[in-house]
Amino acid sequence: MSKKNIKSRLSFSKEHLNKPITFWKNILWSDESKFCRFGSDGKQYVWRPPNLEHHPKYTLKTVKHGGGNVMVWAAFSWHGVGPIHKIITKMDQHIYKNILTSIMIPFAEDNMPLMWKFMHDNDPKHTSRLVKSCLEENNITVLKWPAQSPDLNPIENLWNDVEEHVRAVKPKNLSDLWEEIQKAWYAIPKERCMALVESLPRRCTAVIQNKGFPTKY
Repeated sequence: MSKKNIKSRLSFSKEHLNKPITFWKNILWSDESKFCRFGSDGKQYVWRPPNLEHHPKYTLKTVKHGGGNVMVWAAFSWHGVGPIHKIITKMDQHIYKNILTSIMIPFAEDNMPLMWKFMHDNDPKHTSRLVKSCLEENNITVLKWPAQSPDLNPIENLWNDVEEHVRAVKPKNLSDLWEEIQKAWYAIPKERCMALVESLPRRCTAVIQNKGFPTKY
């Protein structure tokens, strides 16, 4: 993590530390995530004794091609989960703009409080001139977000909830995977969303106490 991003995380956390819960209730949190049929697509580490790195007992079993994956975009707020959308093609600024105009904005207009704010991270697609213009044209206020801060974004916890469900049910194919992702997402209770949003002051405190470095969240 760069010094610049550490400073940005600290600045954000100090600025928002004493914001009332009503401030956080008015934010629509969003993110993209990839779900694989066979576990995470992240790195895995295995402890092995010296000279036994190829012994079957100390190797990870894998599935050829990983069984495929599904990329999704979703949003939620203190009021509950919002829409979840399957991304069919490679995500770019044009696809993202279409998600905002056809899914996010209509949902927010019908379900969010009057003075709501939109949260997305600093992915280049999100910060592109095209997307910025789209948000400005629709009078949408964007919460300025510090880079490298998944621990401040409560939607990450919801992705973990969905991931646990997917692992437990072991989808047979990509169609089943998408169905199970939707099932898990829409089964998330409002109370779970409320608790996560209400944890933002504690998240800010944790970042400050850890001098800007990543936290347990």
